[in-house]
Amino acid sequence: MELRLDSHPNREAILQARRLLHRRRLVVVFGDRLTLCSFCLAEPIHSSLVGAATTEEEGLDLVRRTAPDLLICSSDLETGYGINLLKRVRAELPSCQLLIVLVRETEAVVCEAMQAYADGVIFKSSLGTGRGDLISALHTIADGGVYYPEEIRRLAAASRLSPTLPPLIEELTPRELEVVTAVARGLKNNAIAQQLGVSMETVKTHVGNAMDKLNARDRTQMAVTALLHGLINPVADESDRGELIGS
Repeated sequence: MELRLDSHPNREAILQARRLLHRRRLVVVFGDRLTLCSFCLAEPIHSSLVGAATTEEEGLDLVRRTAPDLLICSSDLETGYGINLLKRVRAELPSCQLLIVLVRETEAVVCEAMQAYADGVIFKSSLGTGRGDLISALHTIADGGVYYPEEIRRLAAASRLSPTLPPLIEELTPRELEVVTAVARGLKNNAIAQQLGVSMETVKTHVGNAMDKLNARDRTQMAVTALLHGLINPVADESDRGELIGS
């Protein structure tokens, strides 16, 4: 793959990354030292960076010391495991948003990442392809959404249910399923309200009801639980593709 640094999409990606990371506190944990150094020295990343590491324990220590609002890590680390790091950070600093880059593209690894309740999951192979996964993930997470592109949703839905999944308290209504589907595809409440032709308060009510029924503590856990239970279609409808980030 030739990386055209002077291309319009790459220049635009740099500008968007700078805007999306402005005033954010970022920790980056990648297992590969060259990748870590290259990523962290990029100007939009460097200006927001409060720490970087290559191991699970170093990453957790950085999170404890710096209290970032965003962690970006890879699944494969020098020692430890990126998905374990997500779980530990989620337990110790629930306010920190989590974005993981997966090296292996398997159902098992995707489900592990989602059951760690990552706010965003992307594949390493998507970087530099022009599909915009990293920028779309940063954009969606910055807006308080969850980012699971279609290939991630497909693998999650195709997996076998884990016995550790929270049980369903009650079946979701068709409208609640529509709202949860929209959340899983990265839409915020205002966009969901516009798409469904209902008020913001109605959307909030449906989100709250769905969270209760799925035994979920937040929107990320709600979307993950619905996907892993196979309650929603992982593939966006053609009519939705222009509106859904990550489709």
